[in-house]
Amino acid sequence: MKKFLIGFVFLFLLSGDVFASQISQSCTYNGVPLYGRVKVVNSFPDFKVKRVTSYADLKVKEVTSFANSCGRWQFVDSFPDFTIKYVDSFEDFKIKFVNSFEGL
Repeated sequence: MKKFLIGFVFLFLLSGDVFASQISQSCTYNGVPLYGRVKVVNSFPDFKVKRVTSYADLKVKEVTSFANSCGRWQFVDSFPDFTIKYVDSFEDFKIKFVNSFEGL
């Protein structure tokens, strides 16, 4: 029984669900909506994101206006709703840039 329990815990820790993104169904991460005006920074970001081509946590569409729904980001230089930094590892969540069907 003890070996079974240890094996189960080990498999649970290796599963992707343990390390899955914390993006909620309401399209927020730590209470911050993931749409709106976004600024890319090199230090002290609100979120660290990794750009991927598959298995993304959030599909992002770059827009020039009306960034008012999940996954619609308007990149700006001032007055952002949140800031991001592109990283290769230890990301908060993964994004994929798309032309349509943005969101979760």
